[in-house]
Amino acid sequence: MGVISNGTTLIDNGALDPAVPTGSLILLSTQTASGSASISFTSGIDSTYDVYCFKYIEINPTVDETSFEFNLSTDGGSNYNVTKTTTYFRAFHREDDSEIFLNYLTANDLAQSTAYQDITLTVGNAADENASGTLYLYNPSSTTYVKHFISVSNSTRYFDASQETFVAGYGNTTSAVNAIRFQFASGNFDGTIKMYGVK
Repeated sequence: MGVISNGTTLIDNGALDPAVPTGSLILLSTQTASGSASISFTSGIDSTYDVYCFKYIEINPTVDETSFEFNLSTDGGSNYNVTKTTTYFRAFHREDDSEIFLNYLTANDLAQSTAYQDITLTVGNAADENASGTLYLYNPSSTTYVKHFISVSNSTRYFDASQETFVAGYGNTTSAVNAIRFQFASGNFDGTIKMYGVK
């Protein structure tokens, strides 16, 4: 697997990884949190685009050791309770090189659950600690198929470590998904989230 100059992932035979959207990103909305409990996108998720991309940038929690998470809605944000089945693994490296590992975390995946899905773990709340990453939501307006998503995040863990987390799964609903909410499992946060349509 390799990377070309614009950061696009290639699989071993040199072909483009089919999971990576290749269209232009059209910025639809930007929201900035300042001591906010959550950020919700309740408009603009419709049949205009087959793929929606959310970029969360320098998300800094007020509570130490808490996880950034999301949920989906089929009723415009009145309820965030879409049933989900997911996978979750991470790569981890301490600053002092005392721990390095790659592992699957069964405690952070979901099996037919309406709970919020973690997309980072135990983010530190120091002034220089934060989480950033990307979540793709595929064909949310379909009324035929379940709603797949993939996220990749990097965060500064509370005890001086870099942690990259990989989450994938699907919202097990054939209703159109038309809203999404991001929050920490505990406390408020600062940071920016941008929503793009992939053309």
